[in-house]
Amino acid sequence: MKLRLSFLIIICSLLFTQSKFATAQSDLASKLKDGNHVLLMRHADAPGYGDPQNYQISQCSTQRNLGDLGRKQAKNTGDWLSIQGIEQAKVYSSPWCRCIDTASLLNKGTVKKEAALGSFFDDMSQAKRQTDELVKLIAVERKQNPNMPIIMVTHHVNIQSYMGMVVNSGDMVLVKVDSTGKPISFKLYPSP
Repeated sequence: MKLRLSFLIIICSLLFTQSKFATAQSDLASKLKDGNHVLLMRHADAPGYGDPQNYQISQCSTQRNLGDLGRKQAKNTGDWLSIQGIEQAKVYSSPWCRCIDTASLLNKGTVKKEAALGSFFDDMSQAKRQTDELVKLIAVERKQNPNMPIIMVTHHVNIQSYMGMVVNSGDMVLVKVDSTGKPISFKLYPSP
C-alpha cells in the first residue's frame, strides 16, 4: 500500500511539473503569434573572430563558417523551438553563410536572405542605416504576417545596435515591438 501511495505521489508530481513546463513553453510560441513580437537570433557557433580578409558574400569558402558545434547548436535550437510549439515560421537571415546555415538548420521554413540583417562589423559607420532598415523590415513583416512567428538570424553587432545588448553565439532575443518596428521590451533566451 505504501509503495502504491509513493508511486501515485511521484506520478502526480511529474504530471504537475510537466503541466507547469508546458505552460512556460507555450508562452514563447503565443507571443510569437500575437503580432507584436519577433525572435532575433545570433548565428550559431562559428570558430574565429570576424571574417578573413577579402571574403566574398557569395562564396562561403571565403567566410568564417559554422563548425561542428555550431551546426549541432543550430539543429538543437530548432528542436527546442519545436518543443516550445514553434513548428513553422517566417525565417529571415543575413546573407552571410553562417547565418543562412543556422537559419536552415532550425528547420522552421524556407529561409529568405535579407540585407537588413547583414553584418556591418567591418564598417561600424553603417550601424544606424542598417538598424533603421531592420526596424522597417520588422514593421512590414509584423504587419503582413501578424499571426506567424518571425525568426531573424543575424550577427551580434546587429542585435547590439538594435537592442543595446551583446548576445553569445546561438542566443535568441524575443523582442516586443511597436507598430513602427522599434523595440519596446525583450527577453533573452540563451542557446539551449
